[in-house]
Amino acid sequence: MNMDRIQGNWKQFKGKAQEKWGELTNDELDQAEGNREQLVGLIQSKYGKAREEAEKEVDEWAEKQ
Repeated sequence: MNMDRIQGNWKQFKGKAQEKWGELTNDELDQAEGNREQLVGLIQSKYGKAREEAEKEVDEWAEKQ
């Protein structure tokens, strides 16, 4: 599934994102609204990951949805 579809149905996918990245708060996920770049940035800052690693995680997660 692509990020456009996830973004369009973000309320449904937000819980799954929180299961995957438990340190992200509801407010942060609400603010991201399924936007890939914002989600990558949040993962980078919360988990101290490199941008490429965070992008890979988001893309792999999106494919599984």
